[in-house]
Amino acid sequence: MSKTIELQIEKSRGLIQGLRKHVKEQGERGFTAAQIDQMEHELAELERANAECDRLREELSPKVKHMNDVLATVKAAYAEQKKTLKGYYPQERWMDYGMPDKR
Repeated sequence: MSKTIELQIEKSRGLIQGLRKHVKEQGERGFTAAQIDQMEHELAELERANAECDRLREELSPKVKHMNDVLATVKAAYAEQKKTLKGYYPQERWMDYGMPDKR
């Protein structure tokens, strides 16, 4: 859970508890029980959405790590092949092998 969302959930819970204690005092001037119920419903929706995001992050993290490992392997192979081609062929032929280097 991100710190921002966690903090907002805690603050909202405290506010809802306080509002529920004093809803009769407010009457028509401030807030109603229906508004508090709506806020509580939205808070529950935020908690569900956040839990789903956390679950997806847990699934995604190993996949991103794997992708980064494969990317590092591909980049290393590219650099090695590029170095080899530059060593054996003149600059004019580099484009024949898909190397756009102008240097």
